[in-house]
This record gives sequence, C-alpha cells and structure tokens, in this order.
Amino acid sequence: MEDRRLLDRRDGDLAGHAARIGEEFLQGFAAGERIGRPAVSVFGSARIREDHPEYNVAREVGRRLAEAGFAVVTGGGPGVMEAANRGAREGGGLSVGFNIELPHEQHSNPYLDINVTFNHFYARKTMFVKAAEGFVILPGGFGTLDELFEALTLIQTGKVRHFPVVLVDAGYWRPLLDWVGGRLLADAMISKEDLDLLVVTETPVEAVATILECYERSCSELAAEPG
Repeated sequence: MEDRRLLDRRDGDLAGHAARIGEEFLQGFAAGERIGRPAVSVFGSARIREDHPEYNVAREVGRRLAEAGFAVVTGGGPGVMEAANRGAREGGGLSVGFNIELPHEQHSNPYLDINVTFNHFYARKTMFVKAAEGFVILPGGFGTLDELFEALTLIQTGKVRHFPVVLVDAGYWRPLLDWVGGRLLADAMISKEDLDLLVVTETPVEAVATILECYERSCSELAAEPG
C-alpha cells in the first residue's frame, strides 16, 4: 500500500512519494474540471445492500440531486455510494466516483460516468471538497464519520467557505448530536455557532431542498460582491 510505505519511517523514497502524490492531485483536479456543473458529495455506509432501507433513501437523494441540476459525487464503491450514483443516473444527471485502493479491494460500482481511483486518502478527500457545493451524509461507519468531522473542521477553521453539511435520518444521528451538545458544547470544547454548521433532515426531499436553498443563496451572495 502506497500510504503505508510513505508513513513507514524506514522508507527513504520521499521524493518519489511526493511526485506520485502530486500526480494524483493533478489527476483528481482534472477529473473535477470534467464535471462542469455544481456537484454534491454523498457519503454513507459501503456495507448496505440493495434491500436495505438506506439504499433506497440514498438512491432517491441521488435522483433528486440530479433532477435539481447537480452532479453526484461519491466514493465510487458499493452501498450508499452505489445507490446515490444509481439515482443520479436515473435522474439524468452526471455520476462521479472517487474510489480508493484498499487492501480488501473495493470495486467501483457500475453507475459511474467519471471514475477515478486514488492510492492516497488525502488526495481523494480533497477532491470531495473541491468538487462539491455541499455534503449529504447518510448513516455509515468510521469512514462516513471521518468525512463528516473533517468537513466540519475545515469550515470551522475557515479553510473552506461555509458549505452545507446535511445529515439524513435524524433518528440515526441523534445520539451523536446529543453527545456533541451535551459534552462538547457543555464543556466549552465547541461554541454554539459550531452546532449551526450541521443541518439535520429526515427525508431526501428535505436534504435536497436544503442543498438547493444554500446553493442559490451562495450564488446570490457571490453575484452581489463587487468586482
């Protein structure tokens, strides 16, 4: 694994690694340019199957985003990713997958119009942010939580402009949000304004409406800026 070799203190090929990482970033940026329209990144579990309720939710999210004029970007794999890409295809939109090479191989799903496989998580994760006007996050595991908290950190620290981070399925996320409010906020680890970085929705209709509203407001603010 490229990342493992890079992080191994005994590997001295730092220049070679840096060159390959740079090439991977360029590959990702080129793929982003091919999207050619506003996009939304959708995250969630890779482990669910087609008969799981969340698969249908993700599929509807993808379809509604496509019908609203957005490209749909996912990690390109199975589960929620496949469902969102499938929905994008069904909605007549552009379906994008930024996949990752893993020890236990993650195959690309069959619903991708643009498909790029990365060796490095950091290059791949940059593309999710670079390409997107917002994140829609469905129930998932460590990888999903990683994307959620990284997005919140980037916005909180001003590294990226404030884009919508929309959680779908309030019941699933409520225990986590209760802990964030009951411990992090109560212990002054975050501020009250930080809680406003998240929008919790119950349905695909609400999630896509939130993304669309934020995008239209952002476009209006940009148009009003001088010069």
